[in-house]
Amino acid sequence: MADVRLTGVTKRFGTTEVLKGIDLEIEDGEFVVFVGPSGCGKSTLLRTIAGLEEASGGEIAIGGRKVNDLSPSDRGIAMVFQSYALYPHMSVYENMAFGLKLAKADKAEIDRRVRAAAETLNITDYLERKPKALSGGQRQRVAIGRAIVREPQVFLFDEPLSNLDAALRVRMRYEFAGLHERLKTTMIYVTHDQVEAMTLADRIVVLNAGVIEQVGAPMELYERPRNLFVAEFIGSPKMNLIPAEIVTATAKAATVKTAAGDTLKVSVDASTAKAGDKVTLGIRPEHLALGGSSGGIMTQVTFAETLGHATYAYATYGETALTVQLPGDVRPQTGKALALAVPAEQAHLFDTGGIAFPRA
Repeated sequence: MADVRLTGVTKRFGTTEVLKGIDLEIEDGEFVVFVGPSGCGKSTLLRTIAGLEEASGGEIAIGGRKVNDLSPSDRGIAMVFQSYALYPHMSVYENMAFGLKLAKADKAEIDRRVRAAAETLNITDYLERKPKALSGGQRQRVAIGRAIVREPQVFLFDEPLSNLDAALRVRMRYEFAGLHERLKTTMIYVTHDQVEAMTLADRIVVLNAGVIEQVGAPMELYERPRNLFVAEFIGSPKMNLIPAEIVTATAKAATVKTAAGDTLKVSVDASTAKAGDKVTLGIRPEHLALGGSSGGIMTQVTFAETLGHATYAYATYGETALTVQLPGDVRPQTGKALALAVPAEQAHLFDTGGIAFPRA
């Protein structure tokens, strides 16, 4: 196992800078997930760590050793891609053993590693099968097993579940978590699916346009987003954002007036703000509550969908569209008014630059 250190890592394709000075420390045995929108640089960053892309600048260290000038095979990593890339004419055993055979490993050692990996992944019964006889989830396990037999210091996963159906993705998320618990090896995982990130990660790295917006534990990012980008990206449905301006501001709370004319209190340290400053009020759908004649807002329902465990009401508040998560037995009627409370301690506030005011 090994830690991973990135210092000022950049990557350019021609004149386009894709990674812009990435600084990141990943601890030995940690499970870190890179998330962000398409084109944010998350896969490029993973490939640069792997050595499949050459860093344009900065330093990459794995296990305390600078690896910038080393080939992927010499970096102590193993990578699992979105595509399984299995050899169709080989059995599961042969697919998993192939890399070790190329490295001229001892036959007995190859057998030991393949069978140990197969047992870890619960695919021992499939070792003699060809890939075409396997399900998508089983093929992905074989691809992971091929990485495990190398006994790497660091595992790199590039959207490994994106080819699977929704139900199988849920199952495989738990299997990844269990795999990390058993192997206790450093793992770096790229996904565009924030549910995967929240489920699997010890820490999440949120990337946007080649820079790191925030790094933290899943609930830290959820409860204390550093800026508007993270606030909107983490959470499903995403956070509601309401234009407002400061009425009063102290180190313990801010009072704001929304564009629709309501006055609300937010429990943040707003000591750097002053009356009249434009701000954005953020509140997650599950934190809006029914009622709220005092410290609340009045909205109009445009649509509601019932999912059994919850009902999602889509409403308008002035010029702003809101999403509200309600109990499953609540059925708001389209076109009807809906009074909602905005709890001060669960609301967020962002300045004109999109930076969050800290919690009071």
